[in-house]
Amino acid sequence: VTTTASSFAENFSTSSSSFAYDREFLRTLPGLLIVAEIVLGLLVWTLIAGTEYFRVPAFGWVMFVAVFYWVLTVFFLIVYITMTYTRIPQVPWTTVGLCFNGSAFVLYLSAAVVDASSVSPERDSHNFNSWAASSFFAFLVTICYAGNTYFSFIAWRSRTIQ
Repeated sequence: VTTTASSFAENFSTSSSSFAYDREFLRTLPGLLIVAEIVLGLLVWTLIAGTEYFRVPAFGWVMFVAVFYWVLTVFFLIVYITMTYTRIPQVPWTTVGLCFNGSAFVLYLSAAVVDASSVSPERDSHNFNSWAASSFFAFLVTICYAGNTYFSFIAWRSRTIQ
């Protein structure tokens, strides 16, 4: 029994000492775009969440897309920084990244258009500035996801050619 406990402790200590951290990822263009997506996406949903957005049903869609992709983008940032993708080689990470970024681009584009078309000073004047700002930032996040979709496509294509 003591051998099992000591071998468990030994395995645990060796596996935790091999924790990888990729500092350079945040200096790459895809890394910077992910950070921008997180910061700008946070602005999109907090600007809307701080208002009475439930009075305009279209903002429910914008909130869903913004929060959903914000959480997943934070998850992917952690995966990339900790280099988890190297420890789970069974997952086709380039395909996952392409699908994630492509879907984020398309759905964020639809959310940004819905957000912009729902902003009206006549509706609720004290929420107008927050809603207009969220619309602006939603389009910026859309551009960031478009850039990451491009880089994901390049990585996916170079992986399938080999």
